[in-house]
Amino acid sequence: MSPHEDGARRVALVTGAAGGLGACIAGRLYDRGYRVALTDLDEEAAVRAAAELDPEGRYAVGLCLDVRDKEAFVAVRDRLTERWGAVHVLVNNAGHSKVEPLMEIGPESFEAVVATNLNGTFFGCQVFGAYFAERGYGRIVNIASLAGQNGGTATGAHYAAAKGGVATLTKVFARELGPHGVTVNAISPGPQDLPVVRETVAPERLAQIEASIPVGRLGRPRFVADMAVLLAAEHADAVTGACWDANGGLYMR
Repeated sequence: MSPHEDGARRVALVTGAAGGLGACIAGRLYDRGYRVALTDLDEEAAVRAAAELDPEGRYAVGLCLDVRDKEAFVAVRDRLTERWGAVHVLVNNAGHSKVEPLMEIGPESFEAVVATNLNGTFFGCQVFGAYFAERGYGRIVNIASLAGQNGGTATGAHYAAAKGGVATLTKVFARELGPHGVTVNAISPGPQDLPVVRETVAPERLAQIEASIPVGRLGRPRFVADMAVLLAAEHADAVTGACWDANGGLYMR
């Protein structure tokens, strides 16, 4: 029996879901019976990713979403509500990084990275937080980063600063929305074993990174996705304002 035939008709929206970690999260939600909207700035890639999950388009749809635009969230929210009746889960995963020396980061570059990682998360939490609160139920999962916890600049100081802000926003929205049946949590991954990592990082540097991780390997995106599924679950109502680490021991607290 398809997981979508068991009566579990929850709807989840994942940003930055055309590939990488976002696609993995969307896939795991789909596997657990969710109707899933895979959104991305690259609409064609989002549509392809959704078609890979559900060729008939009944339970997965790919949509264009520019997370830097608050009204774009509103439009997608309304479109999904019309299509499937409601949205129950938001995963703020869309991200952007640019590796640059700290003292060479210019205003435009800084603002571009922050706009996607921090502003996008804020707009998503704001638009869907109000929407969920009106309905008395919702789950928001924000993807933060190890870089936002330990001050690492391997992915850029602007990226680290933005992801640190995501962790703080998670707590702010959790306090605001908790009384309304809405939980807001974050996941903070370390380096992940993704194609983009192996394609862009030199083998010798990758070996150094793996050697620095206490468990001796890069993170597995499937595990991060399973964490997101757990935080999105209806029974996870006692967990809010939390930031779950998935870094192989690189950062312990």
